[in-house]
Amino acid sequence: MGAKGLPEGVEIGPDTTIFHNVDTQTEYGWKKKVKMRLPIFTGALGSTDIARINWEHFAIGAAISGITLVCGENVCGMDPELELDTKGKIKKSPEMDRRIEIYKRFHDEYGEILVQMNVEDTRFGVAEYVLKKHNLDTIELKWGQGAKCIGGEVKVRSLDRAIELKNRGYNVFPDPTLHEVQEAYKDGAIKDFERHSRLGFVTRENFLREIDRLRKLGFKRITLKTGAYSAVELAMALRYGAEAQLDLITIDGAPGGTGMSPWPMMNEWGIPTFYLESLTYQFCEKLAKRGIRVPDIAIGGGFSTEDGVFKAIAMGSPYVKAVCMGRALMIPGMVGKNIEKWLGENNLPKRVSKYGTRKEEIFVCYEELKKKYGKEMKNIPAGAIGLYTFSQKIKVGLQQLMAGSRNFRLSTISRQDLMALTEEAERISGIAYVMNAYKEKANKILEE
Repeated sequence: MGAKGLPEGVEIGPDTTIFHNVDTQTEYGWKKKVKMRLPIFTGALGSTDIARINWEHFAIGAAISGITLVCGENVCGMDPELELDTKGKIKKSPEMDRRIEIYKRFHDEYGEILVQMNVEDTRFGVAEYVLKKHNLDTIELKWGQGAKCIGGEVKVRSLDRAIELKNRGYNVFPDPTLHEVQEAYKDGAIKDFERHSRLGFVTRENFLREIDRLRKLGFKRITLKTGAYSAVELAMALRYGAEAQLDLITIDGAPGGTGMSPWPMMNEWGIPTFYLESLTYQFCEKLAKRGIRVPDIAIGGGFSTEDGVFKAIAMGSPYVKAVCMGRALMIPGMVGKNIEKWLGENNLPKRVSKYGTRKEEIFVCYEELKKKYGKEMKNIPAGAIGLYTFSQKIKVGLQQLMAGSRNFRLSTISRQDLMALTEEAERISGIAYVMNAYKEKANKILEE
């Protein structure tokens, strides 16, 4: 019955409540808002080889989709061509330059690229570098993520590379500067090394001091990424974030991650997303009732489909503005990249060739993008087209779910649009159990 969120003056009826009329745009920010065409954005794509090798596909795909792209931790520190000044601060980072420039080339008014900082990034002066060199509006501080409680790790295959990273200040295991480790590497007993980031430490005073420092540098927006820790750390993120007037807090539930974490930790540690978002809503409500404005929230942790996006936004309404996706956005980018490779080799697998033998046939959104970008289409890789196509699948699915629930604008979605399938879910989330939902209204009709 009815319809919420249609443009003012539009008469509600079967001819206007068409799902294609649903507006899926969202925005986040304390004062200076960032608009996105969809309420999704990428998880942090940092210093892993997957992110580096596929960056062009991911970055252009995010830009043309009108969503935010998060450039993750350690990108500068892992740059083979990194140049540091006499104070150990970044003088030049071609890899970071490349990443930012690729996104900016296809970026329009929707979404943004934001760079994430951990302990090492802060010491290297990443914030100062990306602000001075690229005039970025936003920087993100990282407490952690849903996949793990420790810093980022990557494999290092070369002894020389391991020594280089050790000399830059990273924790490298085993220690490549030790003679016995070098001999074991030459013998073949040690085949690779692990580069680890340091653990961060958070106090209210130091956190607020760092936010103030970054604002004085010139950043217009500051965001925070935090993980599936206990209720205490969640409370800290929300309360300190409100005091610091953060523009976005991304809260990442378990399980999640892109594979760079220890596997048992990825699968077995932390608060699962449903429970974590339930706590988030409770804490946001508590702060709001005290008259404290809560920063905009994004939820991450295992999301891949539009129904999950709808539920996350409804469950956290009105505080949750978007969903952070990791593998779900990376996979279509890598599939598209592989299709382009197979086309070049004239070796399309049957599972792909059944859809066509040219990009124009295989990618349903190809002509749409061609019309928009014209000659620039030759510079849009197939992985980006794959990511864009996936984003449109999310959009259309979300439009249909929203139209069905009579929400024609994202901001009208509420907790009333959900029902809990079990009594335990009702107890945890506060959302009415299916046998109790709307019961008073139903009985009122029956008793008339």
